[in-house]
Amino acid sequence: MALPRSPVSLALAAVILTGSAAACAADAPVTGGTLIYLEQQAHTNLYPPAGGFYPNGGILNQITDKLTWQNPETLKVEPWIAESWSTNADKTEYTFKLRPGVTFSDGTPLDANAVAKNFDTYGLGNKAQRLPVSEVINNYQRSEVIDPLTVKFYFSKPSPGFLQGTATIGSGLVSLSTLARNFDQLGDARHIIGSGPFVVSNEKLGREVDLVRRKEYQWGPKNSRQQGPANLDGIKILVTPEDSVRIGALLAGQADFIRQVQAYDEKQAQERHFPVYAAPTRGVNDSLSFRPDNPLVSDIRVRQALLHATNTKQVVETLFSPNYPQATSVVAATAAGYVNLADQLTFDQARAKKLLDEAGWVPDASGIRQKEGQRLSLAVYESLPQPQNKEVLQLVAQQWRQVGVELKVKAGDAGSKTLDNLDPLQTPLNVTEVGRADPDVIKSSFYPANRDALLQKGGLSDKVKSFRDDKLNQLLVNISAEIDPAKRLNLTGDVQRYLLEQAYVIPIFEEPQVFAGAPWLKGVKFEAVGRPSLYGAWLEKH
Repeated sequence: MALPRSPVSLALAAVILTGSAAACAADAPVTGGTLIYLEQQAHTNLYPPAGGFYPNGGILNQITDKLTWQNPETLKVEPWIAESWSTNADKTEYTFKLRPGVTFSDGTPLDANAVAKNFDTYGLGNKAQRLPVSEVINNYQRSEVIDPLTVKFYFSKPSPGFLQGTATIGSGLVSLSTLARNFDQLGDARHIIGSGPFVVSNEKLGREVDLVRRKEYQWGPKNSRQQGPANLDGIKILVTPEDSVRIGALLAGQADFIRQVQAYDEKQAQERHFPVYAAPTRGVNDSLSFRPDNPLVSDIRVRQALLHATNTKQVVETLFSPNYPQATSVVAATAAGYVNLADQLTFDQARAKKLLDEAGWVPDASGIRQKEGQRLSLAVYESLPQPQNKEVLQLVAQQWRQVGVELKVKAGDAGSKTLDNLDPLQTPLNVTEVGRADPDVIKSSFYPANRDALLQKGGLSDKVKSFRDDKLNQLLVNISAEIDPAKRLNLTGDVQRYLLEQAYVIPIFEEPQVFAGAPWLKGVKFEAVGRPSLYGAWLEKH
């Protein structure tokens, strides 16, 4: 590999790929080599239920296994660590039979006792260790170890999404020693002991994570052709925030795989025959969600006006590629239970102005609307994980300005962001997106005990009237407990319609996870919502 011609990073400059020099056919996996993987952001916490953040999931997906595997093509749940399973009619009891001989990388058994402890922790949380409840598990009650390879789970109400939940990144299985740690300690990747095909060998916090192949690994997903160890010797994940540096390093042969390829960089990769992978996230679309606690947006007419003042077609065509479809509902067209509601998401400035007039907001000399001495000026924080989010918000701000509304876009890395986002007076809007290939994804985003996108739990401010929508919350609970698959999908449609009827959310585009790889990188796959699986990957060039 040629040495870098530009200062990519000290770590990247020092990397020299090693491995077999033998020629290899495109369809014949090669063993050896270290994959250089450039990630836009550092991981945060690697407690598996916190794995929804894509830099976290990119690590967890290589070092942990799940009870089940969701086929990304069919979305069918298939065996993995669990050889088989059964459930009672009302989905309040699930029994799993485990594969024999599976161990964590510390040598301890991945048996029924370990699985029970994992799901007791994920389903109930652990207040003493500050381990939160997983958003993919609903109505969890308890576990029962039937024998060393059989575990049973009980739920207080039907939990039809649990089986799919066992296949998600939030249900990665970890050792008892990992579960014994408190939440803060799990920001260190070396503390995550999984049973996966790779093991964390080193970490430079915030800069680099090194993974090495686990030689004794023998339990890939049951329907996978590969069952033994990974092909790669290792994976070096380097945090490289600058978009131009990631794409430049890839095209210069200094990296093999990069995440968060911006839409404007896709063409140059493709022209050089570097594959671009746009893996769908199949969940809640990249959106703006209102905090109705804020008096400026508590009037439904204001929210409706801003929905119709937003030209999502212009956003997508100006900033993105065809890999980012314009939103036609709250959830993606590939999501379970999707309903096309494009007719409720029309761009109509005249309608927006009329609604604002009816709500009593009148333009002042500057063109910004005011009412009783208060200007219709809103603020939102940029969301760093979302692609080109600053540019998206700035374009939306220009669109809203045309109907007399000011939108101030604040820096996503500001020190006050976390506290301000919990105060509806400070941030009446929030950028939201959640990926999961199950109807429960919409509950994950909007239910008060989950991500609470609308701040129904109440924010930090006691100066505003609290907001709570019991009708919405009941609809969300109903999705999580409906055992009839058809009815469950219908309920998901009802929630999508209600969220738009109330103008609680402005869906903008369907968000993929866009990666690019070198032509010599083969066998890259993605789980059902876009996280890379590098178990079967290999390098033709070493």
